[in-house]
Parts: sequence; structure tokens; C-alpha cells
Amino acid sequence: MQPKRKRLSVSSAGHWVNNIFLALCAVATVFPFINIIAVSLSGSRAISAGEVLLWPVEFNIAAYRNLIEDGQLIVAMKNTVLITGVGTLLNMVFTTLAAYPLSKPGLRGRSVMLQAVLFTMLFGGGMIPHFLLINTLGLVNTYWAIWLPALISVYNMFVMKSFFEGLPAEIEESASMDGANEWVVLLRIILPLSMPVIAALTLFYAVGWWNSYMNVLIYIRSTDKMSLMVKLYQMIDLVSPEMLRSGEGVAQQTITPEGIRAAAIVFSITPILCVYPFLQRHFIKGVLLGSVKG
Repeated sequence: MQPKRKRLSVSSAGHWVNNIFLALCAVATVFPFINIIAVSLSGSRAISAGEVLLWPVEFNIAAYRNLIEDGQLIVAMKNTVLITGVGTLLNMVFTTLAAYPLSKPGLRGRSVMLQAVLFTMLFGGGMIPHFLLINTLGLVNTYWAIWLPALISVYNMFVMKSFFEGLPAEIEESASMDGANEWVVLLRIILPLSMPVIAALTLFYAVGWWNSYMNVLIYIRSTDKMSLMVKLYQMIDLVSPEMLRSGEGVAQQTITPEGIRAAAIVFSITPILCVYPFLQRHFIKGVLLGSVKG
């Protein structure tokens, strides 16, 4: 008697299809990044011939040397760290101070304030009125010109507000019975319980500040205050095969514009990639918990 063959169930087939689909998505996501790294570390001849795929060909770090040899990129990196650090700190402070009171159902005028905040999410004054306001305040060529207008992201504020609303009200009530005021409840009870959403929003804000380009380009005039993204764009925009030469011994090796662009991309995203793993475990949990309620 022949043994019965196990039939592939529909759920098992769907499981395999999902795994294959997710694997293809992962490959499609990782492949460009690996290719960029390989191009940034390859020689000019291999890049021009299109021989670089997943591994550096004719290993060469001349593109990175060309980016950092004059020291301007290091200064831009320091500026970007300052912009990102202070900007993210201000964002989290003011987002929390806005979300916490708006999460209280008993707040007077709560619905009117929520509608006013939502209005700013849907409509804006535009670039020209925004520039005129910043110029009138005398903030041009200062980092406050980019920090102050972006103190609060309405979307992030609603995410944090929803998270606060999901916390048990009994915790605050018991703390109030012990004599704790609103500041004590917020700083010692609510915020420690809100680390997932805080980590997620911190990452959102930090990535936004790190990649900031247009506001810096409009409001910052001094070259020594430029952010990393603006400086990289200026350096890439001035790239030409004739001016990219790196001395190695007696011979001169030409650096291709593609190699410079690849090195600039790797240089700009590496710090964020180093920070992300430390916040990843809080990231998804914070966003999901903060988006359950409207």
C-alpha cells in the first residue's frame, strides 16, 4: 500500500508566496545600496566600463579622499550634527508639550484647538510669506530660521497624542491622589511609559533634519554654516572628469563623477544607519501604538 502524499495546503502555499515576495522586496531594497558602496570603492576604469555590480573592482578610495581632503565636508558634518541634535530636541520638547494637554478630554476649547492645528496641516502660507516673516524677524543666516518654523510636525503630534490617550487614566489619577501635579505626572510617569513612541518620533525628526536641504539653501548664506546635504550637492554639481584627479605615486588616476556621487551618498547616510539599529526595537511598536486612535 503506497503512503499518502501530503498535499500542500492553501495556507502553506500562501506562506511560501509571502516569503518569496518579501525576499524579493529585501533584495530590491538592499541591492542599490550595496551597488553604491561598490561603485564608491572602485576604480575609474571599472566604473566607466560598467563592470561594478556587488563588489568593488580595482579597489580605490580616491573618491572619499577627494571629498574630505579640503576639510569643508568635515565642517558641514559638524553643522549637520548641530542642526539635527538641537532641532530634534526642540521638536520632541514642543511636540510633547502640545500633545499631552490635547490628549485630555476635559481640556477647555480642545476641539477648537485640534481643528486649528489640523488646519495648519492642510493649508500653508507658502514660501514667499514664510521668507518675508523670517527676514522681518532677522533670523536669516541663523539656524533659528530653520528650527523655529519646524518646531512641531502636526502628524507626529497626533501620533503622540493618540499614544497618550491610550495610556490608562488610572495611573494619572493615582499619582494625583498622591499629590503629584501635571508636570510631575508628565515627567516621571507618562514619559517613561512613552519610550516607544518617543524613540519612533525622534527617529522621524532626526532623519528629516539630517536630510534637510531646501530650508538651509534658502535661509543660510554663510558657507561655513552650510549643512552636509547642501555641501555635498555643491561639490557634486561642480564635479567634472578633468578636475577630479588623485595622485597615487607618480601616476595620476582620474576619478569619475559617478564615483564621487556614490561616495557622497555613502558618506551622508552612514551616520543614520549607525543610529537606526539602536531605535529599531522601539520604532514599529511606537508608531502602531500611537496610530490606533484618531
